[in-house]
Amino acid sequence: MSQIDLKIGPKLKSFRRQIGIQANRLAEKLNISPSYLTLIEGGKRKIDADLLLKFCQELKIELSDITSKSDINLENNISELLGDELFEDLDILGPEVKDLVNTNPKIAKALIKLGDNYKKKDHDIINRVENLSGKIIDSRKAAFPGEVVSDFLQVNKNYFPKLEEFANSIFEKVQQNKRTRYIALCEFLKSEYKINVIDIIPEEGKPFSKIFKKKSKELLLSDYLSLETKKLHAAAQIAQEGAGEEINNYLSSFKFPSEESRKLTKVSLLNYCGAAILMPYKLFHSECKQLKYDLELLQNTFATSFEQVAHRVTCLQDPSLPGIPFHFLRVDVAGNISKRFSLSGIEIPRYGGACPRWNVYSAFTRPGVIQAAVSKMTNGEKYVCIARTVEKGVGRFGKSKSILSIGLGCEAKHAKDFVYTENIDLSDKKTEIPIGVSCRTCDRLDCSQRAFPPLHKKFDVDINNRGVSVYVNE
Repeated sequence: MSQIDLKIGPKLKSFRRQIGIQANRLAEKLNISPSYLTLIEGGKRKIDADLLLKFCQELKIELSDITSKSDINLENNISELLGDELFEDLDILGPEVKDLVNTNPKIAKALIKLGDNYKKKDHDIINRVENLSGKIIDSRKAAFPGEVVSDFLQVNKNYFPKLEEFANSIFEKVQQNKRTRYIALCEFLKSEYKINVIDIIPEEGKPFSKIFKKKSKELLLSDYLSLETKKLHAAAQIAQEGAGEEINNYLSSFKFPSEESRKLTKVSLLNYCGAAILMPYKLFHSECKQLKYDLELLQNTFATSFEQVAHRVTCLQDPSLPGIPFHFLRVDVAGNISKRFSLSGIEIPRYGGACPRWNVYSAFTRPGVIQAAVSKMTNGEKYVCIARTVEKGVGRFGKSKSILSIGLGCEAKHAKDFVYTENIDLSDKKTEIPIGVSCRTCDRLDCSQRAFPPLHKKFDVDINNRGVSVYVNE
């Protein structure tokens, strides 16, 4: 019988403690000795598949609960956190980080919380100094409430069944020929909630996207917005009026560090529900399968934006009707990651920019064109990744738009179901692009684009020798 990895033991111990069962009592139920259970939970003995199934039965958990990749970013986040100069003298190496995550995941998560708190306070202090001095001190990372939203989505695997049910019920009322039209959404808001949707041109110097006037029951939408964005705002307003209880229940299941992060997460759930009204689960899932996740075709089919479709394909996580587990990220030209989510297993950095070799960055060189690539991580895992730029902002002559890049990808094993692999030979190693997560956590020494020395290797400068980068001298 095959043996299961040692890191399973500490996870089993964690689940045992959560349900409050004593070790000797569990050992009795499993028909093993307490000392053997202690060795398993301590990661000192492997466990065969039959015994593992007994564990799952007694602890009332699914096998996927202990073998899933829900904490796939934890090791990288710890490495990234410990890369701060504050810990430089401790010389903490990769294997030590891996041991911590495998044996004490709760402590690792506690360290991430401390790191977030430290970074937030540092951010606040800099803000105050800037306000007093009137000078910009540095270019800071993305706001921390956004990171909390990413954590919330990751915990829930970006799937909220109650919101899907609500969205489907609305779709059945407003759909025409199995599609959601903007005018139908406006009419529904009027008839069901007495809300008038008004498209207006913002006053000069007072731009906005939407304004909801609760007293007069008016939803003002900027005429500078695209029709796709107006549809999402209207659908999200329906969610705000009709799915408030469901959304609050989801929010109450998560501990938010601030009211700002809670409100931002609520906005995310409103948009999630709005997108589900535009692209109802079963219909959208069927189209995804039929079109092999051709995002541009899906975009045209449902009359939505590219970013909306890219978001939506990551939500197909109904166990009875699953889609491909994707990762998603959105970056700007400065390398800031404003949105991130991973079910594919790929690690996305928490505190800084990602590896410059990711095609989500090279997409800026060919705006509006979908670029596909096979990305190979340092651990040997391969992913099929696509990226395309999108424009955001005012749709008016003379006004510039911002440009962002959307990245979407999955494990290479799903390639046959992903249309963007049709012109890629996955067996040809020459098509693989070696990437990392971030320079500090990447152990590739042959990368000419390295911007920082790797954490796993003691950094020194040799004035007589230089590798492909100033940070590599061998």
